[in-house]
Amino acid sequence: MTAETVLRLDRITKRFGSLTANDRVSLALGRGEVLALLGENGAGKTTLMSILFGHYVADEGAIEAFGRPLPPGRPRAAIEAGIGMVHQHFTLADNLTVLDNVMLGTEPLWSWKTDRRGARARLAALAERFGLAVHPDARVGDLSVGERQRVEILKSLYRDARILILDEPTAVLTPQESERLFATLRSMAAEGLALIFISHKLEEVLAVSDRIAVLRGGRVVAEVAAGDTDRRQLAEVMVGQRIAEPVHRPLPPGEPVFELTGVHLVRDGRTELDGADLTVRGCEVLGVVGVSGNGQRALADLAGGLAVPDRGEARLFGRPVTRPDPFAFVEAGVGRIPEDRHAAGVVGDMALWENAILERACEPTFSRAGWLRRDAARAFAERLIRDFDIRCPGPEARTALLSGGNMQKLILGRILSVEPRLIVANQPTRGLDVGAIAYVHGRLLEARENGAGILLISEDLDEVLALADRIAVVYRGRLTEPKSAGEVTVRELGLLMAGQWREAGHAA
Repeated sequence: MTAETVLRLDRITKRFGSLTANDRVSLALGRGEVLALLGENGAGKTTLMSILFGHYVADEGAIEAFGRPLPPGRPRAAIEAGIGMVHQHFTLADNLTVLDNVMLGTEPLWSWKTDRRGARARLAALAERFGLAVHPDARVGDLSVGERQRVEILKSLYRDARILILDEPTAVLTPQESERLFATLRSMAAEGLALIFISHKLEEVLAVSDRIAVLRGGRVVAEVAAGDTDRRQLAEVMVGQRIAEPVHRPLPPGEPVFELTGVHLVRDGRTELDGADLTVRGCEVLGVVGVSGNGQRALADLAGGLAVPDRGEARLFGRPVTRPDPFAFVEAGVGRIPEDRHAAGVVGDMALWENAILERACEPTFSRAGWLRRDAARAFAERLIRDFDIRCPGPEARTALLSGGNMQKLILGRILSVEPRLIVANQPTRGLDVGAIAYVHGRLLEARENGAGILLISEDLDEVLALADRIAVVYRGRLTEPKSAGEVTVRELGLLMAGQWREAGHAA
């Protein structure tokens, strides 16, 4: 590095019992540099950033910011040293204005008066300087996802951040919003800010970063200039082996397995779906994309038996759905990959073998006369561990200890072992690394070839374009007419996700 070093991590080591999360990690960051941090799930990225920001204390090693030691375990010290962090899940108060959110925690509690005029002027200057346009009096709850992210960045800049950590910053953005973010990051770097960019989207990493560091097994296994590598090489370094990309083969679509006709769904006084029409056929993947909170959960709940329309009709395998009955849906042949695998996919405190039969515990295979057949359940779990490459100590392992990728493999194994006719895959690879993503995609395409219809709900355009036969966009509860994946562009999808239907050539 030729630029002035503003951050130095020296042989950082962190252990959790017998697990070494970070193993003598050393990194340096230069002024005006964008450093991308890559790694599989469990590689140690989150732990390392938590140590840097003071949430954890390292067992060994030291950190210097701008030539001075950074006191361990003190987030306030990190902020005062000029380190800011923009988390993937925003930490904003929806009921407050942009200005209130930015000012929150920046003035002494004993101050009898707040300097709102000065704060407003400073916020306006920062917004103009870095191209982060947002109205200071707007209520945060009324902002788009992209605008909320700008507020998060402005919060850090308002606190004089000179080093900014961005954790999966494009996970919930449209392509156009991502492009604007990259332009902002480049202007920040040009102004001398140093950036750490954490993402699993390798194309974005290559586009925005100057240098890339890869963690594997808690260690730095590679540091390379972004211009000296490519997506394939990075993926192989991350997982330690070559990754076989799944192949999407054309198939003639089968009969409809799930249909919505003119469906309206209102919950808690909010219209979640507004006249939605949708048909999923056997041997096809129907992809639904949209910015989070536009009706995706309602679609998944309807297809998974957790909800019924207030108006309109839902049909499963040709029969009308008249009442919510998830057990009946599973019995009929519906496999469900929930949006939140921790909260709705598994019970973390239960053993792996218990979670393996969670939806089938009443079947004769696993129970008799009201008694659980534990040997059969354990044998089934062992088969899933073998067939789906679930890396764990064994069927008795506590499920909460599994990595995200292995937890998703358990859920996949549970549903694919019964050859479902419909798979509801809601954000199936969220938070997974490139190796786990390739595995999940491959098993879903294999199920499609075996006749299953797949409703793929995702905020990841790359994922939907790789897997889907047809693609629809959901915006504020309304669905566009699906188009063949080969006929739609990323730009068009981005406009539709942002609600610009006329610009994208769709009727409003």
